[in-house]
Formats: sequence, C-alpha cells, structure tokens
Amino acid sequence: MGKAVARALADRSALIAEAGTGTGKTFAYLTPAILSGGRILVSTGTRHLQDQLFNKDLPVLRRALRSGLHCALLKGRANYLCPYRLEQALLDSRSRGHQYFHLLRKLDDWRHHTQSGDRVEFPDMPEDHILWPRVTSTADNCLGSDCPRYQECFVARARREAQDADLVVINHHLFFADLALREGGFGELLPVADGVILDEAHQLPETATRFFGDRFSSRRLLDLCRDTLAEARTEAPDMPDLFDAADRLPTAVSRFRQALGQREDRVLWQPLSQREPVADALAGLSGALTELTEALSFAAERSQGLAACHQRAIELQFLLLSLDKEDNSRVRWCEISAKGFALHSTPLDVAPLFSQHMAQFDTAWIFTSATLAVGSDASHFSGRLGIDEAEFRQWESPFDFANNALMLLPDGLPEPSAPGYLNEIVDRLAPVIEDNPGGTFFLFTSYRALKIVRPLLEGRLTKLILTQGEAPRSRLLEQFREDGSAVLLATSSFWEGVDVRGEALNCVIIDKLPFAPPGDPVTEARLKLLKEQNRNPFMEYQVPQAVIALKQGVGRLIRDRGDRGLIVLCDPRLRSKYYGRRFLDSLPEMPRTSDVEQARKFLVGTAETS
Repeated sequence: MGKAVARALADRSALIAEAGTGTGKTFAYLTPAILSGGRILVSTGTRHLQDQLFNKDLPVLRRALRSGLHCALLKGRANYLCPYRLEQALLDSRSRGHQYFHLLRKLDDWRHHTQSGDRVEFPDMPEDHILWPRVTSTADNCLGSDCPRYQECFVARARREAQDADLVVINHHLFFADLALREGGFGELLPVADGVILDEAHQLPETATRFFGDRFSSRRLLDLCRDTLAEARTEAPDMPDLFDAADRLPTAVSRFRQALGQREDRVLWQPLSQREPVADALAGLSGALTELTEALSFAAERSQGLAACHQRAIELQFLLLSLDKEDNSRVRWCEISAKGFALHSTPLDVAPLFSQHMAQFDTAWIFTSATLAVGSDASHFSGRLGIDEAEFRQWESPFDFANNALMLLPDGLPEPSAPGYLNEIVDRLAPVIEDNPGGTFFLFTSYRALKIVRPLLEGRLTKLILTQGEAPRSRLLEQFREDGSAVLLATSSFWEGVDVRGEALNCVIIDKLPFAPPGDPVTEARLKLLKEQNRNPFMEYQVPQAVIALKQGVGRLIRDRGDRGLIVLCDPRLRSKYYGRRFLDSLPEMPRTSDVEQARKFLVGTAETS
C-alpha cells in the first residue's frame, strides 16, 4: 500500500485504497507522504483521529525516518478559543451576575498561557460544555481581520502555521467547509498541495452532501439574537428598536417549532409547509427576521460585531427565501428535534460538485478506508464522488480470522419485520452473552429496537448493561473497558470509530442488515431519482450502502493480532435472499455456524472452530 501511495504522489494521480483492519493504513500513507518532499494535506474523519495522527503516529514516523518535516494540526474554528467572544462573554456575565463568570475568568487566565487555544487542552471544561459556543467562533459570527483581537486570534495563528508547514493534518468537516463555503482557511493550501490524502474516506459522500447543502436552523437564529444583544449592550444601548427586534425573534422561533408538532422527525418540506399552522408560523418567523434585519441595518455602523450580525441576518433571509425555489437536483426537507428545527436543501448527487473541485487542483488524491468496496468492486464509492479515473487496490487484514473468529448465523429466526423478531433474538442469544467471559457489543439499526431489547435483557443477564445515550460516548467506552465483561447496547455512532482491544470485546451482535431507515427524505429522493433514470435503486444504492455499513460494524471485533471473538449476524435474509451473498462475500473469511451452542462454546474456549 505504501508503494501504491508513493506512486500516486509521484504521478499526481488518484488512488482508491481499501485496506483491512490491522494493515497499518496510517503508516502506509504517512511514510511515503513524509518521504515525498512535497506539501501534503491529510484529512481524517474526526478530531479525535486528528489528534491521534498528529500526536502519536507522526512523531513515531518522523523519529524513525529522521525527518525534519514541519507538520501542523488545523481544526475548524469552533475548536479554538476566541479572545474577542470571551471578552464579550465576560462583560455580559459580569453585568448580569452569570453563574459561569468564575469559569470564564479561568478561561481568560488560560488564554494568556496556551500556545494553541485548542479547547481540548483546557482541563476545567468538558468539550460538550454549554459555554464553548459562547467563547468560540463560527463562520457566521467570526469578524475575520476586522476583529479588534485579530492579533491574538488562535484560529489565524493555526492557519499561518499550516500555510508554512510541509504536512497539515485536517478533518473532513474542515476540508468540505472550505470547498463548499470558500471560507478563508486552508484554501490557500490546496492550490499548492502536491497530495491530498483522505482517510476514513467512506464518510466522504455523506459529509460532502451536508456541506454542499444549505441549512436554515433555529440554532443559527437564536445565536444571531444572542450575539446581537451582547453587541448592542455595549455598542448600541440607545437603540430600543434593536433590543425589541432581537427579543421578539426567539418567540417567533418557538412558535414555528410548536407548529411543526411534538414528534421528532425528518420529513419532506413541501407537504409540511402547506399545513396552515406551519405556513402561518413561518410567515411570523419571516416577519420577525425581517424586523431584526432592518434594525441591524441602522446599527451596523456602530461596530464590526453589529455589522457582522447584519450580514448574518441578510444571509438567513436569503436562505429562507431559497427554500421556496423548485430545484429537481435537490431535496428540501425539515429536521425536527426536541427543542429546535433545521430546514435543509440537500443535493441528491454530489458527484458533479466534488469532481469539479478535484479538477481544479493539480495534485495527487488518495482515498483510503477499511470499507470502500462491495466485494472487490469500489464503483459505488467512486461513483458517488465522481472519481472517474483512479486506480483501485485492496489489501486484506493480516489478522487470523480463520482461527480467531467465528460467525454465527442463527437458524430459524423470523423475518426482521415480524412482531416477535427481537424477542426471539434475545431468547436465543441471552445464554451466549451471559456465558461470554468478555464484553459484548449489541449493535442496532434503530433506537426503537435498542429500547425494546434493553428491558428484555435486564431480566436475563447478571452483567453490567450500558446503553447509548445514558452517558457520553467516551465515558461509556471507558466503563466498558474497565468492566471487562459488560454489554453495550448502541446504534449507528458505535458502528465505526470505536477501538476496544482484547477480551474486553470478544462478541459483536448485529440485529439486522443496516439498510437506511424507510421514510428518510434524502434517501427516498435519491431512490426516486434512480428509478426515473431506469436504474435499480435497491441493488445500486441501498445494498452497497448497507454492505459498507455492515463491514464497519463487523470491523469492531478483531482489532489486534491477539483478539479472538464471535460475530453474530441475526438477519435471516443473509441466507434467504439473493442479495445476501453480496454481504457475506464482502466480509473477512472466517468459519460460520448456525449452531448457537457451538458459538457459546467457542466464546468460552472449548469448541473446535476449524
């Protein structure tokens, strides 16, 4: 793989590289990147993986290769403390006796000592603390070079360092935010990059879809109101109309959310917008936004902050108006959450957009992940991104699945749509889970299934049962590892990016094939488009998507040479349906059984598995 990456970098060509767990993908692309002598961008899926790459993998290789390569880590602006917004928050908290005033003072002390301003380095505030949005910036509220604290800006400092570096580690959100929004950031780096390496590349189509779409949300509206009031208190205290308008908009936001109904959902916008209560509340929301925009137009000259708020209000007005425009290449839909909403305009096909961006830069493109292909075919992945000319290579995991793993496909289970399906799974597998000396991941395709199974297991197991949502993900994984034989019930966010090695995880159960849920507006619109093109949406889109997701889930089990364990795939369609073979052929080769008792004995180490 390293040689293939080196060739692509030298030729400035495109490479799609699927490499199984344990292959050493990171070292395989970082080594030729370091040795290439060119300027390289490396993008990965999450901030956690960014930190691991930059703080662990790169230092090891630089020492081993005796390389003086200058490397930089660049994250999205919301990861860095904003001195100006911290100053505003302190002023606001002091005047109103805010409960977090002392914590803000600690942040103010820290900003004079930190070199990076990266919020992961501040120990007194967890990453999900409600204060962070008040003291970090977004593309909406950043004042850029007009900011009175620009010389102290950690974002600007990180970007300058990235522009001087030979290798820059970024993440997919930052990568696409720049491509889609042309936000001044590392945009100066792409034109001079000799290579772009995109790890966890299976995430790219969906990430691109989000960033090439438009989003009008309650959060953006409320953030605008909060920032307007914070600026007005110091810069425009004599403008009561501005305060009134900023105070009225949240009420209109709340009324619109109430008109959408109590149920949390993702629905098509057009039929929803035609309901009378929704249409009336939307008119009220639009009117309140217009009032605030007009009030800000008079206040904009008072400060750069108020001028930026005025520009944000104009952009939100434009977004709201654009939702009424018909566009067959996009789907308009509404995401309704417990306390808020988001109206989306999402492209159905990002391939033309992404390929157009690729063509702008004379650079090598390397896409890598453990899950890019269906069997030995990566055309689904390449087609979704419009990658027309790329070499595709596969390297299987070196781990000994033949001796260290067993796949259980239980006989006689009803169809997943049958009323008693989940009860039957629990009846069959509870003894296996209970006798397992190590830990178990029970992965579901929906929260509904998880909620049904949890009480069914509680009466059958003596083990610690952990459930997604009852604690932050990092804390759940910490408890899971510490216990050593716990059961973790989880949905999609635990199917990938989770690494538990050794006996703490030696059984992974998957309730059914991970097809996209019916009724999702984006999926339904894509399927409709494929039908209109006389194509087979099930085999060309739904099956490949589910295969890649299943490979991710199965990949949680064997993470090291010494790992040993059981994969349980409950869905009987794997053997009863014609498409089941495509799933099984895409998974690592390992022995299979339909005998639950044999699987139980395998876990306790008493069964022959070959």
